[in-house]
Amino acid sequence: MKSIKQKDEGFTGLEAAIVLIAFVIVAAVFSYVVLGAGFFATQKAQETVYRGVEQGTSNLQMIGNVYGTGDGGNINNLTFYIGLAPGAPSLDLTTMKIQVAKPGSSTISQLGYAATATATQYGSSAATLSDQNQVTIIIDLKDNAVGNLSANGKINIQLSPSVGASLPFIRTAPATLTASQILY
Repeated sequence: MKSIKQKDEGFTGLEAAIVLIAFVIVAAVFSYVVLGAGFFATQKAQETVYRGVEQGTSNLQMIGNVYGTGDGGNINNLTFYIGLAPGAPSLDLTTMKIQVAKPGSSTISQLGYAATATATQYGSSAATLSDQNQVTIIIDLKDNAVGNLSANGKINIQLSPSVGASLPFIRTAPATLTASQILY
């Protein structure tokens, strides 16, 4: 009798090819998953950097001088102009805090948008600062806890927007006060 068994040498090569293709497919899927996770992590890291830069830089800038007006013996009001730094996003002034203090004093007056500090743009009340617009800030010193500013007196002011770094500055009154003067 003749043997029914046929030669199966070709099956070894076919089995090896199938196993190789399976390994290639598994490796391709695995690399796709790893690359997708890497792209996702890179995108989140980029968003974090941009958000950190936004929070760490000041969006506000002082435009011009700080002016003091009063009765000749004291400075009762401070007036100055602010604008946005180049490339800064619009700023909601209703959430901005203004701190006023005299050096060496424990009294700090924290003013909000509608307190004794008022912001105007083109003669009307301003709620948002955008583009290249400027806003006039007027601080009424006689109506807050800090009080009037006398000759050679110093005052600390800090503008703290809801987004971005604060803008602090110190100004000194001149030795001789008039009805209106520039603080240096």
